[in-house]
Amino acid sequence: MGNSEPNIICKSSVIEREKRLEFVDTLKNTPIPNNELLMNLGLYLNRQLLSRILFMHELYKKIINVHGVIMEFGIRWGQNLALFEVFRGIYEPYNYTRKIIGFDTLSGFPSVNEKDGQIVKKGDYSVSENYEEYLRKVLDYHESENPIPHIKKSEIIKGDATKTIFEYLKAHPETVIAFAYFDFDLYEPTKVCLEAIRDRLTKGSIIGFDELNHPQLPGETLAVKEVLGLDKYKIQRSPLNPYVSYIVIE
Repeated sequence: MGNSEPNIICKSSVIEREKRLEFVDTLKNTPIPNNELLMNLGLYLNRQLLSRILFMHELYKKIINVHGVIMEFGIRWGQNLALFEVFRGIYEPYNYTRKIIGFDTLSGFPSVNEKDGQIVKKGDYSVSENYEEYLRKVLDYHESENPIPHIKKSEIIKGDATKTIFEYLKAHPETVIAFAYFDFDLYEPTKVCLEAIRDRLTKGSIIGFDELNHPQLPGETLAVKEVLGLDKYKIQRSPLNPYVSYIVIE
């Protein structure tokens, strides 16, 4: 194989990206009428996306009997927040204390540490202008489909999470965390936010990680190693995803 393997991977990924862009056009030009489109989105879920949804579903089921809120650190387009809204509506529609809180700058990485590897840079993973308003509409819609819609149960915390997490916890001293999901990709915000929430976790709480053990994004692993210790917890994974993992507080 030698030096040919990276070229094969590169060509394969280019072909995959082209096919996916073609399939996006298929979705945009769907002949399905608008009043039936939402009920037929399964037509457009590929293996990768559906496997991720199923894994998030697995994690949510593990915290149904654990008291506390859900926090996601690094939401970008907010798909997980929307999924958590739906899962709550399915499994615990009357649990209005199960708040879902997402932290993100929504303007990309504010800075990058030398421990974060070579493939990320300041400003990566920004979103479209005014995207927060769009995401709020999406989350509000999902809440409207569930009981007790007049009680707002989701929140987007925009800004540098290394600061906003402390502001949030100060404003909400009652906070207990049942599920925290980390998708920052970076060392510093992962470390700071892990340290901030440690005393808000309870036995049975789940902490999920998006890039643990990722060779090109070492920052998340280093942060977990320094804050929690890799030898203190059983790091579990699902066969559905190569990198996504989680620990259970026991």
